[in-house]
Amino acid sequence: MPPSRTHRITIKDLARGLGMSVATVARAFHPGGAIAAETRALVLRRAEELGYHPNALARGMITRRTRIVGVVVSDLANPFYPAALERLTSRLQGAGYNTMLVMTEPEGAAAASEAAALRLLLSYQPECAIVLATTLSSAASRACREAGTPLLFLNRHPSDPEAAAIVCDNAQGGAALADHLIDRGATRLAFVGGRADASTHAERRAGFLGRCAARGVPPPLEWPGEGVAGAFTYAAGQAAAQALLAGPDRPQAVFCASDILAIGFQEAARGRFGLRVPRDLAIAGFDDIPMAAWPAHDLTTLRQPVEAMLDTALDWIGRLGRGEPLPRPLLRLPGTLVARGSTPALVPAALRDTHPEKETSCSMS
Repeated sequence: MPPSRTHRITIKDLARGLGMSVATVARAFHPGGAIAAETRALVLRRAEELGYHPNALARGMITRRTRIVGVVVSDLANPFYPAALERLTSRLQGAGYNTMLVMTEPEGAAAASEAAALRLLLSYQPECAIVLATTLSSAASRACREAGTPLLFLNRHPSDPEAAAIVCDNAQGGAALADHLIDRGATRLAFVGGRADASTHAERRAGFLGRCAARGVPPPLEWPGEGVAGAFTYAAGQAAAQALLAGPDRPQAVFCASDILAIGFQEAARGRFGLRVPRDLAIAGFDDIPMAAWPAHDLTTLRQPVEAMLDTALDWIGRLGRGEPLPRPLLRLPGTLVARGSTPALVPAALRDTHPEKETSCSMS
C-alpha cells in the first residue's frame, strides 16, 4: 500500500515499495551514480508517481556541499537592486544552487541585525555568501572567514583589499557623464549623491568631479551637503531638487548617482519649479533601471553591466566550490552610456567654451 497523503515520502518508503536497497535508490538521483539505466528509469518514474523529492539538506550533510548561496541585502528602496536580485536568483537556480536571502538593517543601523542575519545564514553552511545592496562590517566579514564561507561583494566593495568584489567601473561612468553634459554646453553642473558611506556614491562622485576639474568647468554644486544624510531614493531626489533649484544660480545640468534619484529630481524640477527638461535643465542618472526608459522620464543614464557581472559571479562561485583561487580580488567592468531625451543634443566643439573631449572606455548607445 502506498503511504498516506499526510505522510512525507522518504527514500526508505521508495526503496521498500521497489524492493531495492536505499543505497541503490539513492544512486538513481546522482547523475554519476553507478546504476543501470533501466533501474534508474524505474526509480525516477516511481518517485514521480509518489511525489518523492530527494532531501537536499540531507544530501549536503553527506557530500559536505549544501549548494546554498546566501545573498545578504539591506535597503531595497533603490529599484536597481530588486531587479538585480531577481536576475541573480534566476542565474543561481539555473546553475543548480539554492538561494537563501537574508535581510539586514540599512547601512549605519545597529549591528545586532547584521549579526543575527549572519548567524542564521552561517547555520546553513552556505558555499558562498553574496553581499548585495549593503556593506558588511569588518566583524561580519571576519565571522564569515572564520566559518569558512567565502564572501563575494556584488556592486559594492569594502575597504578590505583582500575582499572579492565585482563592480561597475563607477568612477569611469561618472567621468563619462561629466563629458556628456559638458559637451552639451553645460558649465554650471551639480552632483546629487546617495549614502556617503557607499562605495558606489564615493566612486561616481570622484569620477564626475575629477572630470569636471580636468575639463576646466567650475566645481559642481553638491547635494547632500556636509552633515546631511543621503539615500538612493525617489524622496531624496525630490529633496535635492528643492535644495538646488530654489536659488538664483540653479545648475544647467545635474548628474544623480542613481536613476531613482534622478527620476525624483526630474519630477520635482517639472512639477515644483516648472522647468522644461532638457531645455531648461539637463538630467542624467546611473544604473539604467527599466523606469529610466519610460517616455515620462526618457532618462540619460549609465547602464551597469549586470549580465557581465553575473556571468563573472557564477564563474567565481564555481571556482570557489572547486577550491580554486580567484583571478583577482576586485574586478571593475565598464558600463555603457545611454543617451536619451533628458539631455540635449550635442553642442558642436567650436561652440564649446571648454577643453577638448577626453576619451573614456564607456561605450555609447
